[in-house]
Amino acid sequence: MAKYKIFTFGCQMNVHDSEVIAGLLRQLGYEEADDLTEANLLIFNTCCVRENPERKVFGRVGNLQRLKEENPKLIIAICGCMVQQPEQLERIRKELPHVNLVFGTHNIHRLPELLAQVKDTGEQLFEVWDTEGSIVEGLPAARLDGLKAFVNVIYGCTNFCTYCIVPYVRGQERSRKPKAIRREIEGLAAQGYKEVTLLGQNVNAYGKDLDEAVTFADLLRMLDGTGGIERIRFTTSHPRDMSDDLIGAMGDLDTVCEHLHLPLQAGSNRILNRMNRGYTKEQYISLVDRIRKRIPHIALTTDLIVGFPGETEEDFEQTLQVVEEIGPDSAFTFIYSPRPGTVAAKMEDQVPEEVKRDRIYRLIELQNRLSLQRNHSLVGSIQEVLIEGPSQTDPGKYTGRTRGNKLVIFTGPADRGLLMPIRITEAQTWSLHGELMP
Repeated sequence: MAKYKIFTFGCQMNVHDSEVIAGLLRQLGYEEADDLTEANLLIFNTCCVRENPERKVFGRVGNLQRLKEENPKLIIAICGCMVQQPEQLERIRKELPHVNLVFGTHNIHRLPELLAQVKDTGEQLFEVWDTEGSIVEGLPAARLDGLKAFVNVIYGCTNFCTYCIVPYVRGQERSRKPKAIRREIEGLAAQGYKEVTLLGQNVNAYGKDLDEAVTFADLLRMLDGTGGIERIRFTTSHPRDMSDDLIGAMGDLDTVCEHLHLPLQAGSNRILNRMNRGYTKEQYISLVDRIRKRIPHIALTTDLIVGFPGETEEDFEQTLQVVEEIGPDSAFTFIYSPRPGTVAAKMEDQVPEEVKRDRIYRLIELQNRLSLQRNHSLVGSIQEVLIEGPSQTDPGKYTGRTRGNKLVIFTGPADRGLLMPIRITEAQTWSLHGELMP
């Protein structure tokens, strides 16, 4: 029996790409291996947004050379965002000669044909498309979770933030047809899924490239009320494209959760301009005010970058001030990492590493305090929780998530997939604790 093992690096888009890859392999008769030593096929689905995932890939694949020598029939493949960069592709050729197959983000659907070619010829095969091509519908997906599912609604990005490599490796924005999205979600509901997360580098840009007049807010209205689907989430939203119509739809629609991931990145207008973000800190703060006025109990999460080229202490202090003012429920914080091929990587005024580290520690300390405050405000409230099952860290307890996507640990028992009322009794920085209501 042929067996595969997939190693995934990066964001939710990469996770869902790996689910599609697994679906294609299962159609070919493969089964998932428990351990890499029993696999006939190893696939590394890569990320290039930061340098660390790239180092991990080269390290882990490099260490497989002995395994390949012991099992010459083993096929090792690398795919994903990293290989869309010409310099990384060349590095794979030079440093990882034991890799059999390399393919990119635009031709995942070609995997069955590529595998057949590698097996037939025994030769190394590199097929990485420079252009994205049209969207291929109907690909299978072996999803990791029978309760919650990722669904792509738009591919690519055209924002070209100066620090970001995504537009170069994921291509231009391409929206799926609304009917195709709805058909996929109806299929998930029929399989028993309760929650879907709509994915895109910028979901707010959905529909701009379609012939039919449809916005992301329109799409949410079309999907709301899909039988069996209890919750709809989405990520990621660009502040520049966050319309009042979308805010209204979030407030009106029963299945759309009160959670919004809205990357700020920096609180200095000078740095935001250098990042090519397309908004000011004042506009971002005003947007958050409008959102909270319409959806008072919304959970707001964000992304923040420290040490962007040219960032002064004054710029960083402005970021701290904006974060303090908006009070996010949580934040993904990053030290700026130069990405070859981006505008920011060529900027001369790079910030020293020790300064970056000092700033990230200060930012994390602030955000942890704010996260704990936001969670404390929920103590005593009753939250609707989607039950995920027994806790992996607290024996005898169960876990689930609120509509605001907060982790809740509580006394059970409770069946997976049910929506249950939980009274919050304790708050911690990263989780809530509670008790099941009678």
